[in-house]
Amino acid sequence: MNNFARPTHASSDLLSFQECLAKATSIVALVGAGLSAPSGLSTFNSTDGIWSVHEAATLATPEAFASDPRRVWQFYAQRRQDALDVHPNAGHYALAEASKRNAGWTTLSQNVDGLSERAGHPLSQLILLHGTLFDVRCSDPIGCGYSSRDLANASTKLLESGDSATTNNGICCQQDRSGKDLEVAGCPQCNLPLRPGVVWYGEKLDAGILEMVRECFSRPDGIDIMLVVGTSAEVYPAAGYINVARARGARICVLNADANVKRQAGLRDGDWFFEGDASELLPILLEPIIATRG
Repeated sequence: MNNFARPTHASSDLLSFQECLAKATSIVALVGAGLSAPSGLSTFNSTDGIWSVHEAATLATPEAFASDPRRVWQFYAQRRQDALDVHPNAGHYALAEASKRNAGWTTLSQNVDGLSERAGHPLSQLILLHGTLFDVRCSDPIGCGYSSRDLANASTKLLESGDSATTNNGICCQQDRSGKDLEVAGCPQCNLPLRPGVVWYGEKLDAGILEMVRECFSRPDGIDIMLVVGTSAEVYPAAGYINVARARGARICVLNADANVKRQAGLRDGDWFFEGDASELLPILLEPIIATRG
């Protein structure tokens, strides 16, 4: 993890953060798409050019699924395939290692790509705010509540050249994405359509997830550091997490490739901002707790 160039930031900022990190016992990391971008995974809005920005946003809604579930499943099958075609980067591994070495570390992830899990991030210290592409659940979450995770078979290809492919969850799709012959599986408990296990626009976060987040920010000894990686945190409820962490005593450290985020984050004296690639910066910034192996 030491094969990257040092940050171009003032060395005092780097040393100041690392000194604080070395003493920290309670850390919350909020991560977004900028963490996975260095792996080669397109952001949600680009989706490798197959789906337009407008179409991608339109399909990620309950209304779209009610109107055309096959089309929505095609979109998510492609997103899942895109995630399977890339690998966790050094940033994912650095966060995973830091979590293993600090029992007081919790990562709140806005990503649904499964890369943190594949990097070995302890699941007990990882809260998937928006779900995962590798979950399916019943479209009736109240009356039925069925859900299933397919992480164990994450290497299974959903799209095969010229042929339809079926996951263990029974969801079929074709490479041409035309929707022809696509079958949307029914829930094994109530036979209503299964849907992707992600949070769509207009939906609230899962109540269980919200309770986990509440517990994360309610630690008796407060929070030492909040690390914000690859996200502007402009969408609620994540947008409020920085303020909540600060109220609990946290100093804020933002890592982002976009310098404009520095102004949006509302940083104060004593906080840190590092501009650059998360896969390069995280192994350096987290070096005090991941450099030596036990």
